[in-house]
Amino acid sequence: MENISEQALVEKISALAPLLQEHAAMAEQQRKPVDEVMLAIEAAGAYRYFVPKRYGGYEFSLLGFMHLGMALGAGCLSTAWVTTFCMEHNWLLSLFDEPAQEDIFSKHPYIIAPGSLAPNGHAAKVAGGYRLTGRWQWATGIMHANWVMAGAAIPYENGKPQLGMFLVPRSEVEVVDTWFVDGMVGTGSNDISIKDVFVPAHRVVDLSLLLHGRSPGAIFHQSSLYRAPMIPFLGLTAAAPAVGAATKAVDLFQERMQGRTIYGTRSKQADKPISQARLASARIRITNVRQQIFNLAEEVMRFGNNEAPCPNIDIARLRLHIAHTVHEARNIIIDVVSASGASAHFLDNPLQRIQRDINTLVGHTVFDLDIASETYGAMLLSDT
Repeated sequence: MENISEQALVEKISALAPLLQEHAAMAEQQRKPVDEVMLAIEAAGAYRYFVPKRYGGYEFSLLGFMHLGMALGAGCLSTAWVTTFCMEHNWLLSLFDEPAQEDIFSKHPYIIAPGSLAPNGHAAKVAGGYRLTGRWQWATGIMHANWVMAGAAIPYENGKPQLGMFLVPRSEVEVVDTWFVDGMVGTGSNDISIKDVFVPAHRVVDLSLLLHGRSPGAIFHQSSLYRAPMIPFLGLTAAAPAVGAATKAVDLFQERMQGRTIYGTRSKQADKPISQARLASARIRITNVRQQIFNLAEEVMRFGNNEAPCPNIDIARLRLHIAHTVHEARNIIIDVVSASGASAHFLDNPLQRIQRDINTLVGHTVFDLDIASETYGAMLLSDT
């Protein structure tokens, strides 16, 4: 493993943003990330970022990750989304108990894996583990994966079944070509199907043990990174590319203003006071969003540094705050595209792709304002 500082690795991965931008249209045409780009991301060491040091990883910080996630999101939101998800899923694997990590990380120092955690699978208990069958949507990362994380209820002999996460080699998973969408086209987030595959018990974890930052892996590693509460951590890693894309949209709007003539006139858009005001507002709004996302990352890691588990009400509050931040990023993009004229919707203009991508991205369950608001509101009114 290359001996490199966190800042140097963040800069190395961030420097790939122009490569992502260059291949954004091709990723959309192919309906998956471009192989050349994914190889460059892997070669840069991205997937080792969150891997524990004891397994040859870097074990670097969430704050540094937010910087590189934003940088990649400015290049291509689809490819950045796949990359940050697969980076973060190495963090998820680090929350499993020691035998699972020894099994996987000792053979290869990182995974590239989708995480389809909806409980769409059926797990039948057998000697030594489970036999897993099911079909899952939204398998972001599957087109370049070597492992798969899939959700199913863990059957317990006594007590209510709990949602579990099952680790399955990519070779035992079928990809179902379903990814025909109008945004985030370049992610290749197809369905996956698993048919009666044996999963040893050590490659299964009860997700309820991961929620508050006191997972088996957190106890094993004794590191604040793995004590962070799961849902806000996942939300932030998904939010970073969206904020980067919104930043890029504002940059493109400013560049466009300086050369654009208002149709039917000789007036430069940059000379129009209303356009100047729109630019100023967009710049301040995206600056605020970026600062909010860093503040939230710092707060999540304060819980990681704390010996006490993160309370449910704080998990709910953080989830809602992250969702609001991503929706504001989407609103900024909509506003600058609306102010850029009809030609911004030609398919060779990156603004239209950014807008289509963000409109799809905000539909992810982690950014669902209704669910997040209901959950937090109910807790605010509860006596518990």
